[in-house]
Amino acid sequence: MKKTLALVLTAALVILTFAACGNAAAPAATEAPAAVEAAPAAEEAAPAAESVKLTVGASSTPHAELLEIVKPALAEQGIELNIVIYDDYVLPNTALQDGTLDANYFQHTPYLNSFNAQNGTDLVSAGLIHYEPFGIYSQSVTDLAELAEGATIIVPDDDSNQTRALLLLQQEGLVELPEGASVDTGVTLLDIVDNKGYNVQAVQADAVPSLLSNSDAGTVAVINYNYALGAGFKTSDALAIEDASGNAAQTYANIIAVRRGDESRSDIQALVAALQAGAVDTYNEQTGAGIVAIQ
Repeated sequence: MKKTLALVLTAALVILTFAACGNAAAPAATEAPAAVEAAPAAEEAAPAAESVKLTVGASSTPHAELLEIVKPALAEQGIELNIVIYDDYVLPNTALQDGTLDANYFQHTPYLNSFNAQNGTDLVSAGLIHYEPFGIYSQSVTDLAELAEGATIIVPDDDSNQTRALLLLQQEGLVELPEGASVDTGVTLLDIVDNKGYNVQAVQADAVPSLLSNSDAGTVAVINYNYALGAGFKTSDALAIEDASGNAAQTYANIIAVRRGDESRSDIQALVAALQAGAVDTYNEQTGAGIVAIQ
């Protein structure tokens, strides 16, 4: 009897022990595991990086068109290119100086240097992009040998482009300039030694094509190529173009201009690199314009 009672008590003790262990191992179904509650939100997607906005002023042709070509490539680098078109050669530089623009694309270095000197600005080149041959054009004259005595020749009136135009006229024997006349020394209409009987007039560069189109038959004009393109002319239409076998391409290369110190900005460098990476060739293939890439 005592032995039987002992066995019963032992069995009961064993059952209570296992029950106690089972309750400790099983958490309530409504409790959230501590590890889940404390876990950081590491699986949430990181916010997309904001794009950088780059505002660039440009002449409509070919500069704005070249900028449109590189716009997708810059977007892939997180740069949103905003193109502002200007019809003259003054406002893009004043807008750059006052911070309205991050850069501009329409001019060559001699013009930029002249603008800085006259306006007290401090704009610099961030890179050479392309060269536009300067040409003599006409609505009616097909050969400069046919140019009549007393004919009007229209040239740009700003310092650097007037010098360039007069050097081209001298190249073609239409005027005589002082000995040693060059880009460095600069020349104006007042420096012409012999106009060979022609009426040489200087007007604002952007007005030259329209003045030519409304002029008397027999008039010719020296036109900046971006304005020539806008007026429907191409290098193949020119009666003469400047000799680019020397340093003209480097001297008159169109540049990306920025405020001094901004030429090292990563977005500016990306813009220059994109334009130098075949944009000019693509543009020539699309338009037949014949501008020259600077390597």
